[in-house]
Amino acid sequence: MKRILTASLLACALLAGVPSLAPAQATAAAGTAPAAGTPSAMVLSNTTRILSTLESRRAEFSKNRAALSQFVTTEFNQLFDRDYAARLVLGTHGRGAADADVANFADALTSSLMQRYGSALLDFNTRLQVRIKSETPLRGGAIVKVSSEFLRQGGEPVPVDYLLRKSGNQWKVFDVMVEGVSFVQTFRNQFDTPLSQKSIAQVAADIKAGKLQAQASGNQ
Repeated sequence: MKRILTASLLACALLAGVPSLAPAQATAAAGTAPAAGTPSAMVLSNTTRILSTLESRRAEFSKNRAALSQFVTTEFNQLFDRDYAARLVLGTHGRGAADADVANFADALTSSLMQRYGSALLDFNTRLQVRIKSETPLRGGAIVKVSSEFLRQGGEPVPVDYLLRKSGNQWKVFDVMVEGVSFVQTFRNQFDTPLSQKSIAQVAADIKAGKLQAQASGNQ
């Protein structure tokens, strides 16, 4: 059960910035909607659109996983700052790396994540709710942290936090923390050894070939 919940949370968080399924289920801590144009508002509006589509097309996606994969990948590419997140995952191994190598690594990581966790969205429990707790500017407002709670019946709330930054005129998510565990830090630790032994291009090729897989936790 924990494994399924973690996979669902990760998939939803990476895709939409916050795991919710309908406007009535996504609420602010004080019961009021976030101000228009804020990262919290972006998170809620994107979630409403994305997961209402998942709900209405659930039967189709269950039969046609290629259509699900296309939908998930398209939304992920639009809402997630893939290349910036990839540079953070690469850490010291990415210093001085060409943009093309970073983009290639980001492509490989995205593909691995979507293949591994995208189907978890179809098992998502529609009775689950999300509450936006706070929005905190960091680094003089260059980065914003949106804190939320994932509310489930018969269980403790699960904290899910999001880090966003401006990319052009749009706020984009670049890191997700489920129960305090950072997406970026998890994958940085996971790929540190391979990147110490091989080039970024070689590690990306191994990920695309399935020799390496992005794993959210040791339980996956």
